[in-house]
Amino acid sequence: MRQIDRVTSERHGVPSLTLMENAGTHVSGYVLRRCPRAQRICVVCGKGNNGGDGFVAARKLHEAGKRVDVLLLGDPAEVKGDAAAMLAKLPVAPLIIRSEQELDAGARSPSSGVPGRPGVGLLGWSSALESADVILDAILGTGFKPPVTGLFAAAIELINALPVPVFAVDIPSGASADAFAPELHLRCRADAIVTFTAPRPAHVFADLTRGEIVVGQIGSPPEAIQSQLNLDVIAWPDIQSCFALRAPDAHKGSFGHVLTIGGSLGKSGAAAMAGMAALRAGAGLSTVATPRSVLPMVAGFAAELMTEPLAETEAGTISLSAIEYGRLDAIVAGKTVLALGPGISRQADTVQFIRAIVDKYPQPLVIDADGLNAFERSTEKLDGSTRPLVVTPHPGEMARLAGISTKQVQQDRIGVARGFARDHHCIVVLKGHRTLVAEPGGQVWVNMTGNPGMATGGTGDVLTGLIAGMIAQFANDLVRAVFAAVWLHGYAGDRAATLGEQYMTATDLLFHCWIDPTAKRKFVEDPFVSIHDIGGVRRSLEY
Repeated sequence: MRQIDRVTSERHGVPSLTLMENAGTHVSGYVLRRCPRAQRICVVCGKGNNGGDGFVAARKLHEAGKRVDVLLLGDPAEVKGDAAAMLAKLPVAPLIIRSEQELDAGARSPSSGVPGRPGVGLLGWSSALESADVILDAILGTGFKPPVTGLFAAAIELINALPVPVFAVDIPSGASADAFAPELHLRCRADAIVTFTAPRPAHVFADLTRGEIVVGQIGSPPEAIQSQLNLDVIAWPDIQSCFALRAPDAHKGSFGHVLTIGGSLGKSGAAAMAGMAALRAGAGLSTVATPRSVLPMVAGFAAELMTEPLAETEAGTISLSAIEYGRLDAIVAGKTVLALGPGISRQADTVQFIRAIVDKYPQPLVIDADGLNAFERSTEKLDGSTRPLVVTPHPGEMARLAGISTKQVQQDRIGVARGFARDHHCIVVLKGHRTLVAEPGGQVWVNMTGNPGMATGGTGDVLTGLIAGMIAQFANDLVRAVFAAVWLHGYAGDRAATLGEQYMTATDLLFHCWIDPTAKRKFVEDPFVSIHDIGGVRRSLEY
């Protein structure tokens, strides 16, 4: 973020003071919109640029007619640069607390220490905090490294003890912006977070709040942002083209034909759900090729599915002989994309069949479940350099492919996904909390939709079908098709969660794979859409 701000100022001519002014304006706008009835706001500021954002927010809220108290933790003489300029513009005198001793004593400050500004009289810090309708935490910003100590720690503990809504400016004070997992360090509680330009890792991975995290654009051009990032969230502006209105003269042939190859005795539902999910994603046609004895169960799942019988083993899995005499060639001919693996099993003959499929056909290929397990200790055979390849492992499958433990995968999800995508020239969809989409070139996209109710059998099969269905329509924009499918999968899960997370099943997702038109309008019009709101992620906000 420091580099983005520097590039914005030096190369694009946007003064750093303007960036700070815009940041504080976003914060004040959020407070006014989310808490219109709040009359008294307490802004607790540190000495750095985070405090500067707080000074701007305090000024804007005062101009909006709110009663604003500003608590400055530190000596005003130590406030430098842009923050000092914004402190000088404050229309109210800050209450200055220079030490833990003053805080502990409930010290009252008769003057602000700012020349030409009236003092705060008998108003003390305890009154300012305890009478507030909303507290803004602008103490420590994203440059801070935990743990927090001294005056700041004492102030944070006091704020945490109050039954008042707390909104964090940029990040909760005391948190590390670079955290990729929840941390146990002391930090200020946050009922909402207003951050700027783009989310930091902690916003996405560290569970900083149960409330909203919103992202405001403060003046950095998109090229300044993207030139510095290789980790990004999936946002509505990135995927909206995949959900646009169709041409009036479109027909089923316009949207591709997905062939799902999978299923086995006892696991017919996996292939059927993948096939149906391809249709829910918008594919024009969907065929499931499955063992002959399993076909009636797949065909009975949905009338819209077409089916093809394949030769099978005695165990009721697909046999290698299904490839003989061009039988499978005729089925694959004319298909837009292949989805391989749902319910296919790890039977030895079937493993040979899977490997032959991957080696034989040129269509874009999505591999999931036991389709991936077939390449354990043989990952050199997974190579997307000759045709588009998407793999969708959960952490256990990723561990088997990478030859490491599941714990190691979870400790470095981004690094593992990025490395495998690079080495195998493929797109990796690493499932789990915050599903990742890693490109061969190193870019990683993080999905913010979804919930724990999706931790149930079959949801991965639905994801496989959604990815294949999106690729069938947007094969020329492969990465966008993949992360649009990942986003839609989680979005459907969020809509289905209205049933209650513990009651959800995979087929519930199939009935929620659509976007309410009012939600589309919200993505476009609402300047404060949360990055984990059911409405999805929106990075490019205008306010």
